[in-house]
Amino acid sequence: MTESSESLEALLARIRACRVCADRLDPRPVVRGAARAKVRIIGQAPGTRVHASGMPFTDPSGDRLRDWLGVDEETFYDESRIAITPMGFCFPGLDAKGGDRPPDRRCAPLWQGELDARLDAVDLTLLVGRHAQQFHLGKRARPTLTETVRNWAEYAPDFVPLPHPSWRNNTWLKKHPWFEAEVLFMLRRRMKKLLQT
Repeated sequence: MTESSESLEALLARIRACRVCADRLDPRPVVRGAARAKVRIIGQAPGTRVHASGMPFTDPSGDRLRDWLGVDEETFYDESRIAITPMGFCFPGLDAKGGDRPPDRRCAPLWQGELDARLDAVDLTLLVGRHAQQFHLGKRARPTLTETVRNWAEYAPDFVPLPHPSWRNNTWLKKHPWFEAEVLFMLRRRMKKLLQT
């Protein structure tokens, strides 16, 4: 075991033990990764199903995201290939309309920088949703998610911004056929190249 994987393992253990949000949430941090992972997925926060299962993207959004990436479940959950480090590690609860609340604001500043430092084998980071894009791209993010995703090439090769794969975005996907034709076409090719063993 290398020093860097030990350091990452120690960090992941600290994240899984984190209770910073216990004053407002039921903490059950969900995070995955290994030091040699080539791809990193940074989404929003676990939903109700993920909170129950303890595994990221074990829901219809995960099915769609795997389709977008052109990977099967075995590959997706292979921590030596793909790290999954959301903006919030714990389920943030539901809003008045039944959707998930935004990730707890305390989580990302506490952990994302440490993860950046230890996941140094990552060649591609997928920024899934506006929260991840604003945090990791900062002033480089465009005013809207659509503009940021549309201008994905500005952030390549390190980042690819994506909309959330939720069913709530079905209308967005229909209104923007360029996303599948251009972004997903490029992304699937890149994923295939990066994940070859």
